[in-house]
Amino acid sequence: MNRQIMDGNTAASYVSYAFSELMLIYPITPSSPMAELADEWQAVDKENLFNQVPKVVQMQSESGVAGALHGALTCGALATTYTCSQGLLLMQPNMFKIAGELLPCVFHVSARALSTHALSIFGDHQDVMACRQTGFAMIASSSVQECMDLALVAHLATLKTSIPFLHFFDGFRTSHELSTIETISYDHIKSLVDSADIEKFRARALTPDTPTARGTTQNGDVYFQNRERANERYLSAPDIVQNIMDKVAVLTKRAYHVFDYYGVSTATRVIVLMGSSAQTARETVDLLNENGENVGVIIVRLYRPFDGEKFCNCLPKTCQKIAILDRTKEAGCLGEPLYLDVCAALREFDRQDVIAVGGRYGLASKEFTPAMCHAVFENLRAPIPKNHFTVGIEDDITHTSLPIDTKFQLTHDCTSCLFYGLGSDGTVGANKNSIRILGNYANLHAQGYFVYDSKKSGGATISHLRFGKTPIHAPYLIDKADFLACHNPSYLTRYDMLSHVKAGGVFLLNCPHTDLDTLDKFLPEHVKHSIAEKALRFYVIDATSIAREVGLKGKTSTIMQAAFFILHENLIPYTEAVRYLKEDISRRFSKKGDTMVEMNHLAIDKTSEALQEISYPAEWKNTFDSPSPIHCESDYAEKFIQPILQLKGDALPVSAFQADGTVPTATTQYEDKGLALTLPKWIAKNCIQCNQCAFVCPHATIRSFLTDQEVPTAFETLPAIGMPNMRFRIQIVPRHCMGCGVCAETCPAKEKALVMRPALELFDAEEENWQFAETLPHVNTPFKRNTVKGNQFYPPLFEFSYACAGCGETPYIKVLTQLFGENMLIANATGCSSIYGGSAPTCPYSKNHEGKGPAWANSLFEDNAEFGYGMHLA
Repeated sequence: MNRQIMDGNTAASYVSYAFSELMLIYPITPSSPMAELADEWQAVDKENLFNQVPKVVQMQSESGVAGALHGALTCGALATTYTCSQGLLLMQPNMFKIAGELLPCVFHVSARALSTHALSIFGDHQDVMACRQTGFAMIASSSVQECMDLALVAHLATLKTSIPFLHFFDGFRTSHELSTIETISYDHIKSLVDSADIEKFRARALTPDTPTARGTTQNGDVYFQNRERANERYLSAPDIVQNIMDKVAVLTKRAYHVFDYYGVSTATRVIVLMGSSAQTARETVDLLNENGENVGVIIVRLYRPFDGEKFCNCLPKTCQKIAILDRTKEAGCLGEPLYLDVCAALREFDRQDVIAVGGRYGLASKEFTPAMCHAVFENLRAPIPKNHFTVGIEDDITHTSLPIDTKFQLTHDCTSCLFYGLGSDGTVGANKNSIRILGNYANLHAQGYFVYDSKKSGGATISHLRFGKTPIHAPYLIDKADFLACHNPSYLTRYDMLSHVKAGGVFLLNCPHTDLDTLDKFLPEHVKHSIAEKALRFYVIDATSIAREVGLKGKTSTIMQAAFFILHENLIPYTEAVRYLKEDISRRFSKKGDTMVEMNHLAIDKTSEALQEISYPAEWKNTFDSPSPIHCESDYAEKFIQPILQLKGDALPVSAFQADGTVPTATTQYEDKGLALTLPKWIAKNCIQCNQCAFVCPHATIRSFLTDQEVPTAFETLPAIGMPNMRFRIQIVPRHCMGCGVCAETCPAKEKALVMRPALELFDAEEENWQFAETLPHVNTPFKRNTVKGNQFYPPLFEFSYACAGCGETPYIKVLTQLFGENMLIANATGCSSIYGGSAPTCPYSKNHEGKGPAWANSLFEDNAEFGYGMHLA
């Protein structure tokens, strides 16, 4: 066995590629990397188990994938696919056909929430649970290692049983978690394959050489009987799967069972669950049993077919109460799927002495922590435990939620690190590289999980890294880190990040101020208070200036990565880390030329001399305020938007939301992003008043104003061309500008009327100017609304979106709203436009002075034309 660092998607794709001749794909987050990896491997002629290079074909939709897959299987090809969420549901009609015709294959699913009242790209089991009636066998992995091991079990089992398998694992939590695992070589995999199973499948292929018909139409006189004919296949499947698990265990020395019990043999209270939460439950069970309790957990591996007898045999004879946890929501049901299956098993196999209760947890990757697991065990202490409960939220409407003791925590013998980065700034990529260096060269076990905002490049990314000498089983976020790095100084006023670092820990800040006097003025009071109160080792580096100096244009990730290794010589000597860093940079950037490689190498060399430790005064402990990322000008902004922007959305109660998911528009105005490193400065004397800068601005942060009022001295204006007695000004919105520079590049004046300058030079003055500009009334102009110049005197009704800096799409949407905004009804397709146009908690679509503006709705990725047509018909 070879130890490697990979994520769950890679582990599953690695095994599926081995067994496949054909992979039909239509990538969907978070399963996309499985398909992308297969495509990459095919491109470099990587061979499968049969010394063939598989064929990878991308279809036009998930339903197209399923139809083509059904056809390929009918003709005897070993085929697979990767999907999740509504993409999986679009495959359902063909899944019934594939299962009904007993065609062996494996669908690999990084399980994801469904689009209901809102879209979510994050993980739970709603999609796979919606497929439990299709006839597919369903096998669940709870870790990256299991993604490899149980993918192997699934592929072997589908060939042996002729039942198609759905292999699933938690989206993002497992699919994107980097972990140190043991890979299985293709030679070892091949040793487990029974060639007779493949020959049996090939013999059933539809061929004109021995023609048969399949998929006929049947009437009520025979359909029922034929439907029951495959029962024996499903009844025998659990034993076959267990037999294959046993063979895999001989090879890997890792034992799995259809149901795995973990805990003391005399347990009186047991939790039943599946997926990544199983690791959390195991760790919690260990601690509770060490403290004298009698508890355990049953981990469901094979969910379909559900073998009730095997389940009851797995349950300790001493068990009195069990809690069944479902990571799904079925509105109006008597109980969620796993709960109903377990209750049926207890009744059918004479364990009715056991009190069973069910609960929901973890929707859309909501955390499931040891404290929450402990709360479930505590609920079972009650004479009559709460049934149909929720854990991890506060339900103040229907009162389903369990109380949680937040002081209950597990300790891990590892170094824990948190990194706050900016979407697209390279932080996540650098941290993945750090994991590989420490895992591959320092011989450490590593775990990496990356929390992404659903927004694009303006959103926060938080990297959770753990390193230790023993395997790490902690599929939940780091709450108290040994090391915390802030890669963007604007976050200091937005997030209470220092609450997540341990006393005596290390805090690394990328900041333009590196001396105590300027830091004392720059740092928010609550930050200084936390640094001093926790006695943190405080380091500062101006990575932005280094990046600019060497030509990296603000890309600071290489510098911050080098600083991380300087501060962690206990994990790997810095001289070694630098060597591996530079080798990796040479490999990754070689295609971009020697200059790019040299710039990154130079940035690393400059890091050690630029990193400064700050000796701060004890008086900082006596200062305090609170971070506030928005102007709380409305009740909605204060009670709903602000907590979410401060990363405290988990604490919002059920009553904070509308049942149908409706939210108001015109709310991005309440955010203070302050992300730009540079801002455009208007040079009035050079301006030709063409309005092209405002026209192309992706975020509506450059505006054209006309006024005949008296203005402040700092609010410089020009005589308006074509409008006697009026004055003209171009005004930026500094706190929302992304600093992309498109406006300055577009300016057609001989001498540029817009030049990019450091944000610190302009921010305060331009913020005052913007606040004054907002008070100016709209002026009717002689310029036509459907011209570039005339259009830009109308207020944009799409403003301050979280599109990537310099986005080429959003200027078109903005101009549409300036042309027709008060009459727009928008049918949106899921994708970039739904993220920058509809990411909670704010909406960039705005209203005019009459309160009219675009009304927006999103259905699915595939159906916005039909969705819009229905709007038109209505």
